Amino acid sequence: MRPSSGWRSGAPIIGVGMVFACLLGACSVAPGAAVRTPYGGAKPSFENGPADEIKIGNVSGLGGVLVDGKGLTVYQFATDTQGAPSKCAGLCAVAWPPLTLPPGTEAPIAGPGIKSGLLGTEPRADGSVQITYNGWPLYTWPKDTAPGQATGQGLTNLGGRWWVINAAGDGVHTP
Repeated sequence: MRPSSGWRSGAPIIGVGMVFACLLGACSVAPGAAVRTPYGGAKPSFENGPADEIKIGNVSGLGGVLVDGKGLTVYQFATDTQGAPSKCAGLCAVAWPPLTLPPGTEAPIAGPGIKSGLLGTEPRADGSVQITYNGWPLYTWPKDTAPGQATGQGLTNLGGRWWVINAAGDGVHTP
C-alpha cells in the first residue's frame, strides 16, 4: 500500500520499531494492517547518485557487491525465483524495502562495474516497478546506514535467507 493513497480508516498501523520486533518473532499483525515504510513511501534522491542507479561497491570480507545510488548494499531474497516476480510482500517488503524505480523513470541506471544486460525490472503487485539484476529482485536493508555495510548478509528472516550479489549477478553465500 502506498501512503499517497491514504490510510484505511480503522486499520491498525504499525511502525518500523514494530517491524523489527516482528523480525525477532515477537509480534502478530492482522491481514490488511496498514504499515509505514522507513522512507514514508517516497524513495529519496541521493547525493552520491540517483536512487535508481545500481553500481559495484566494496564490502569488507565480501568484495565487490551491488549497491544503490547512495552506495548502500542491496540484497537478493533466496526464496524468490530468478526471473519471476518478488515473493517478498507485506511485512517482508516493509522490513526489506524493494529497490524500485522512482515514478516516471523508465529504466534503472547501470553504474560502474554493472553489466547493463543483467539489469532489468519486474512489476510488483502494488503497481511499483522493482529493479532486478540477473533476474533477481533487489532489496535494501534499513539497518545498513553507510556504504560498506552488509548487516543483512546471510540473515534468515521472513521465510528465507538474504544475500548480497556480486557483479556476475550471483548471490554471495558467505555468512
